[in-house]
Amino acid sequence: MDLRIGNKLKELRIANGYTQSKLAERVGLTKGYISQIERDLTSPSLSTLAAILSELGTSMGSFFRDDSPEKAVFKRSERILARKSRNKTKVELLVKASHRRQMEPALVTLGPGAATWEDRSHNGEEFGLVTKGKICLKLGKHEYHLEEGDCFYFSADKRHVVANTGHEDAEIVWVVTPPTL
Repeated sequence: MDLRIGNKLKELRIANGYTQSKLAERVGLTKGYISQIERDLTSPSLSTLAAILSELGTSMGSFFRDDSPEKAVFKRSERILARKSRNKTKVELLVKASHRRQMEPALVTLGPGAATWEDRSHNGEEFGLVTKGKICLKLGKHEYHLEEGDCFYFSADKRHVVANTGHEDAEIVWVVTPPTL
């Protein structure tokens, strides 16, 4: 494991307005030792590093946290076909590794007359936005008719199924929490 911390420590020192001399004086070290740490010529003990970081207003956890940006954009080419059936029902996961997240967004396409699998009650919530076509949402004993631009949001503790009631494909952007696929 490469623990080169010198440059990151130098950037933090400068961001806090400290010279090497001032930082060294505040933590009881020499300017030369701070310089060696910043050039990765030596590695400080954990207690020394903790003292330096404390003086610079941060913690070990914050200093070593991975600052690489979280994946925020998912291209169409990255979609994962989760389910496809002969009755013209297709479920595409819009976000890779959504099972490790709190929400699971999907694009559900229903051919004319097709329906989703009846989903038994489970914990969580579901949201859907009809982006194309006409559907019927059966939620427990109730039926709701929706068309393009309409949306639904419900607690998933009731059986539910969605059917395409139109003559063309219906598409729904569907978000489930927690993930179920």
